[in-house]
This record gives sequence, C-alpha cells and structure tokens, in this order.
Amino acid sequence: MKSILIIIPACNEEKNIRPVYDALKEVSAPFSGTYSFQILFVNDGSTDDTIGEIMKLATVDTAVRYIDFSRNFGKEVATTAGINASTADACIMIDADLQHPVGLIPEFIRRWESGFDVVIGVRNKNRSEGLIKKMGSKLFYHIINRIAEVHVVPNATDFRLIDKAVVNEFNRFTEKSRMTRALIDWLGFRRDFIHFDANERLFGTASYSFIRLFRLAIDSFISLSLMPLKLAGFLGIFITLFAGASGLYIFLGKYFFRSEFASTFSDSENLAILLLFLVGILLMSIGLLAIYVANIHKEVIGRPMYVVRRRNVE
Repeated sequence: MKSILIIIPACNEEKNIRPVYDALKEVSAPFSGTYSFQILFVNDGSTDDTIGEIMKLATVDTAVRYIDFSRNFGKEVATTAGINASTADACIMIDADLQHPVGLIPEFIRRWESGFDVVIGVRNKNRSEGLIKKMGSKLFYHIINRIAEVHVVPNATDFRLIDKAVVNEFNRFTEKSRMTRALIDWLGFRRDFIHFDANERLFGTASYSFIRLFRLAIDSFISLSLMPLKLAGFLGIFITLFAGASGLYIFLGKYFFRSEFASTFSDSENLAILLLFLVGILLMSIGLLAIYVANIHKEVIGRPMYVVRRRNVE
C-alpha cells in the first residue's frame, strides 16, 4: 500500500483546522484500501489555539501528525519542515483555509500514478484577491521569468503533489531564504498541471501581508537569479557611456561649435548634475550589493531554519 502525506502549514487557523481535516478525511475515504494517508499540520507560531485543535485531532486519529514551531518562521519554512519530515511515497501541500479545493486530490493522485513526479495546482482566479495584489502578482511573474534561471509558472500555487524522489532532492537544499514552489520547479522532473478556481477563505484572514509578499518576491529574485547583481554593473556601464557622451556633447558644443543649447549650461551646473546622477547610481548599486551580502550573511552564520517546540512525527 502506497503512503501519501498531506502537509498543511497553519498560522492562526484555529477555526479552519477541523473543517480542513473533515474535508480531507472525506476525500481520502474511497482510497483507504489503496493508499495510506497521513495528515501533517505544521503550526507556524500561531497565537490562537491552532495547536490545541490539532492536538485534539491527534488524540483521536493516529493518522494526524503535527510539528509545533517555537515561533513564527513563515509559510515557506513551515512547508519545508513538512517536506523534511516526509517519508511517504508522495506528499501533497495544501493550505489550511480550504481555498485549495481538496476535491482535486484524487486527480492529483491519478496524474502522479500516470508517471508525473510533480503535479502542480495552477490558480485560474482568486475571488478574494484584490486589484493591487493581482497586479503585483502579474508583475512578479513577468520579472522573475525574465531574470531567473528556471521558468516559474504564473499563478502556480503551493497546492501540489511531489513524488518521494523529488522530496529527497528537495531536502538537499540548504538556503534559508526560499520560495518553496520555485525551488521545486528548479529541480525539474516530469511535471503536470491542474487548473482550478480558488475558493473563498473559510475563516480568518490571510497571514501573508503585502510586506511579506514583497519580501518573498525579493528572496525569490535573489535565490533564483544573479541578474539584480549584474544589473548594477550594466547600469554603471550605461551611465558611464551616457555621462561621457553628454559631457563630450556639452564640451564640444560650448567651446567648438557654439551650440546655443549647450551654452546654457554653466560649468558648476554641469558638474552638479553629473555628481548627483553618479551618486544616485552608486547608492543604488551599493543597495543591490547589500541585499546579496545580507543574504550571504544569513546563509553562512549557520542558524537552523526553524526550531521545533514539540512534534509527534516519527
């Protein structure tokens, strides 16, 4: 009998724990003679009674497992902890708020059994997604697919199934700043896609604020591409050529060709404009370098990615 682990990161999802558990048990019941299902909740430093609800389920159902973080480490790390703990033949990541339709899980399994190592849920639309978030998402995917080493499928979600072989390779990653689904895409393997319309969130509010989404986007740019770092050098070359050509034009126009436009610039004005322009470029370049240096610092100090307070995962 093949085993499937369902991984559910949860942060302040107290009211959603029981409904998502009931939905998963209902959808997995027809497969009870074919697959062995386990549900792993990763409590990401919730401030409500999320862990209490999870532990209640664990006392009555041995198929329910949990990892309880000592504090909030973020959804990406919580998902990573679940994958790290997996010994199943395949694992499925799903959100606790039931926006990911659990009714598609049988189709995920069917695609996996047909030979695909990664089956990815791609969101058609999200009823609760605002205009700003939607535009930001489009901009992010447009940029990341221009600069990244691997193609990231637009609107692909964490709702996905990955085979044990993918899990084993994923667990070799060591970086702390990560976008889980992008790293899975980087691994390659045979992939298939299932499109879906996201449901309304059942209870509570989304834990991902605009600031967190922005940080996730920056981490993704840094971990998947060196283009932002190279951009500073390209800008330096461009600005040097532009400033040199402009200075040469003003110099020749003012002193040799008597250009009326070039003559309107005084020497001090020319110098001030040039200095301000170059200082701006230098500051921007230093900022880009600082981001990469900060990321290097985070990796080399060797802190653990997460700290577990308690767990019942073997």
